[in-house]
Formats: sequence, C-alpha cells, structure tokens
Amino acid sequence: MKVKLIVEGGKMQPGPAVAQQLGPMGVNLGKVISTVNDATKGFVGIKVPVEIDVNPKTKEFSVAVFSPPVAELIKKELGLEKGSGQPNTVKVGNIAIERVISIAKTKMPNLLAKDIKAGVRLVVGTCVSLGVLIDNKEAVEVEKEIALGEYDKEIKGEITEVAEEKKERLDKFFAIRKAKQEKDQKALEEAKAAEEAAKQAAAPAAGAAPVAGADAKKAAAPVAGKKEEAKKEEPKKAPAKKK
Repeated sequence: MKVKLIVEGGKMQPGPAVAQQLGPMGVNLGKVISTVNDATKGFVGIKVPVEIDVNPKTKEFSVAVFSPPVAELIKKELGLEKGSGQPNTVKVGNIAIERVISIAKTKMPNLLAKDIKAGVRLVVGTCVSLGVLIDNKEAVEVEKEIALGEYDKEIKGEITEVAEEKKERLDKFFAIRKAKQEKDQKALEEAKAAEEAAKQAAAPAAGAAPVAGADAKKAAAPVAGKKEEAKKEEPKKAPAKKK
C-alpha cells in the first residue's frame, strides 16, 4: 500500500496525519520517520513530496522522494517563507532568469512541458503568482519576452549560473523597490486610519443634532401654553347699552 505525504525536508515529525495513515499498517513509525528524514535531508527548508510503499504482510517499506513543487524551489532560491498576498502590487523577491532556467531543468521530468523553453515559461508563471520579479522586471513581461525569443540564448544554452555583478544589481534594485512598497503601504494605512478617525468624530456630532431639536421643541412648548392661558384670562367686553 502506498501513502503519499508532503514533508519538510529532513524534518518529518510524528503527528496525527502520519499516525492516521501509517499506524493501521503496523509499521514502526519511528523507523519510517528516520528513513524519510535521511532521504530528504538534501531539501532542508523545502516541502517535499514523498511516497511510502508499505507491505502489509511483512511490514517492510520503501521511501521514494520526488522533486519539490516549483513554488517551493523558487522560495528556497530567494529565502522566502511564503509568496505575496498581493502578487500584482507587492513583490517579495527578484530572481535571475538563470536561476529560473535552473529550476526548470530540475523539474523537467515532472513538468508537462515539451522542452526546456516551455518548462521555463511554466516556472515564470509560478513567479507571477508568487509576486516575484525576474531580472528587475514583472514576471508577466518576461513571459512575453520569452515567447518573442528574447531569452533564447540563455535558455538554449541552459545557462544557470549568475554573475556576481548581476546578483548585486538585482539585490540593489529590489531593495529600492521594497523600500518604496513599505513607504506606500505605510501611507495607505495612515490614510485609512485618518479616514476612520474622521468618521468616528463625525458620528457623535450627527447623533447630537436631534437632541438639540428636541430641546428646542420643549422650550417652545411652555411659551405656547402661556399664550393660550393669556387668551383665556382676557376679560370679555360688556355689551353696549341701547339709547
């Protein structure tokens, strides 16, 4: 029987999910975890798909490790814990096209791609969803440039190493971009806070208006009453005598 799991490389731990799937098979969980961690130690910090094939009769098992998902490889490359929650506006990293090609080469056996160029385009598509720039450009822009053949030299040559000068240029560009994003975000939060404060300040003033109107009516009521009383107390004129 085969059990498929996603584990953190070199750090699989016992838990409900593992016990629920492997426990009924009667295998030694401690031994399974130790074997999986040893097999995935080269992927520390990355979530890795593994398949554990258990023989229910003999309780023997084997572990197969598969290539991590493209998103995990990109995050590993950039030292990211997660992608952007707003990929269209907030960017979380800046990767070189050479490293995109490297990831595509690593994943080619598992990608539905006919050649390395198609594989690179799939990796670029993942960069779009993660909010990652490529060579200081929007990933969607690079996607179009690849289709036009502007990166054919790097892709056909399967160039995967990045020059130190280029690394520094990419890091500097992203540092400026990140600082601007943080500044814009702060300004947006301050504007929202000011708007909320203005609404709260206006609320009591709007609520006080009807009270003032009610007080005015109460004040007017005694005056009207006094006028009525004055009319009642006014003496009637005696009728004129006939001559």
